[in-house]
Amino acid sequence: MSIRVLIVDDSPLMRALLQHRLERESDITVAGTAADAAEARQLMKSLDPDVVTLDIEMPGMDGLSFLEKIMALRPTPVILVSGATEAGASATARGLQLGAVGCIAKSQLRVRPGESDDGALVDMVREAAKVRLAPHPIRPAPRAAAPAAAPASALLPEIIVIGASTGGVEALHTVLADFPEDCPPTLIVQHINGCFAGAIAQSFNRAVRPRVMLAESDMPLERGTVLLAPGNDRHLQVANAGALGLRCVLREGDPVSGHRPSVDRLFASLATTIGAAQGARALGILLTGMGQDGAQGMAQLASIGARTIAQDQASCVVFGMPRAAIELGAAREVLPLERIAPAIFTLAKVSLS
Repeated sequence: MSIRVLIVDDSPLMRALLQHRLERESDITVAGTAADAAEARQLMKSLDPDVVTLDIEMPGMDGLSFLEKIMALRPTPVILVSGATEAGASATARGLQLGAVGCIAKSQLRVRPGESDDGALVDMVREAAKVRLAPHPIRPAPRAAAPAAAPASALLPEIIVIGASTGGVEALHTVLADFPEDCPPTLIVQHINGCFAGAIAQSFNRAVRPRVMLAESDMPLERGTVLLAPGNDRHLQVANAGALGLRCVLREGDPVSGHRPSVDRLFASLATTIGAAQGARALGILLTGMGQDGAQGMAQLASIGARTIAQDQASCVVFGMPRAAIELGAAREVLPLERIAPAIFTLAKVSLS
């Protein structure tokens, strides 16, 4: 069955470009195009598309306002089509927190005659078509009121690694909102276009208590700091700098599990670096996402005694990566999204010294 796509963009040129690119695929049909939110709203009712591509900057109701209404009233997988400017990236980061399942930069779509793009848009549409969403109110996470302190008898992990893909920005927002200001050093691989990674880190930094920033090579791992992989075709890994302690590094290399940066590569590097003698210091978390990236790496963490948590199916946008880890026996705990952070900081029961 063909995937039915609705294109929403105020630019006739961009609508034509998107339609031309998508209709080259035998399994994708452009069901309709709209120049603004009002027209798109009527077409969504009459066409019931499987996927919507949505421009953020439009006349009348802007893309983010329209996206919020879609997610609350008629949940449909939405791919944001945005400029890679600072304003565009910031709006895209917000859109991903509101529930968009993917994003692509307009610069990726503009290729010269005779050239070909890398297929990112088509792959994203096919992935989005597999997503099933439920209506959900938008609840921005405030900085106020820190989560309850962990019981004195509970010892927390000394380092946390997290992997996510489709739907992951929204999920990470939920998890990090309950992290305390002095959380253990945390490293994240979120599958995302690198031109939006900085804006996503900034949006997290404004919304949560720890400091969130893009990872740079040789950064020390410090309490109260969350490092996000920059998504610039390098793998984010953990390395031991001797007396200087653990540090993050960015390494070139082939894609692992189909991705660069790869969750598997991050998890495996931590397992290899600290080993079984210190395995109980670590915690690995695998959130919503398509595919299997992170499952093998989580198995390596579990094998050295690390605590491992996978998001449960009911709260996932796509139950791919967590499912793979669960089926592999790598996830020692399976929790709803909202219970993951409380399970770390208020319900820790295992000594991780």
